[in-house]
Amino acid sequence: MDVKIEPSWKEALTEEFGKPYFKELTDFVKEEYKSKTVFPHPKAIFRAFELTPFRAVKVVILGQDPYHGPGQANGLSFAVSEGVQIPPSLQNIFKEIEDEFGEKPRQDGDLSRWARQGVLLLNATLTVRARAAGSHQGKGWEAFTDAAIAALSAQREHLVFMLWGNYAKAKGAHIDRSKHLVLETTHPSPFSAHHGFLGSGQFRKANEYLAEHKEAPIDWR
Repeated sequence: MDVKIEPSWKEALTEEFGKPYFKELTDFVKEEYKSKTVFPHPKAIFRAFELTPFRAVKVVILGQDPYHGPGQANGLSFAVSEGVQIPPSLQNIFKEIEDEFGEKPRQDGDLSRWARQGVLLLNATLTVRARAAGSHQGKGWEAFTDAAIAALSAQREHLVFMLWGNYAKAKGAHIDRSKHLVLETTHPSPFSAHHGFLGSGQFRKANEYLAEHKEAPIDWR
């Protein structure tokens, strides 16, 4: 199957595109876009891969679903389109960054500035029906994103994986922790951020690990 995705990712995931589950997933998603309102825009489904090629990845931040409100989802986990009000989880992410570095980060929710520095902002499920959280779970996206994580784990070294919340932690089963740093804490949502995420030092720890392995740190601000 010919999938329009960034070339280095296409090479890394080429086996997935020929598997039966991926054809079923593709057929399902195409039909959903025809008959329902689905986010993100079709051209943004693989945006995380486009902005952060396979060999450019330094950090992986795993989300669950795209946002399901109008104008929010832009293909990057936790991010929203430019000019859209910043959601509570991202507000807490920015708060943690400010606490860690002593400087208020730019209040722009797009986050493509992180992606271009090597932060793969990957949702476990890459599409969602409008106003229906989890509506595209269990259709095959999880197998595809598991394969992406497994490929990074196997073929790269000294990456940082940020797993926030139980859903993301479960995806950590595909990571070789002997050669990558895995940072686990609670989800940054208002319901759980105060039970581990805030004060966790996630972003400083990531930068220290990257510097230790001769990689340029991420400018999270």
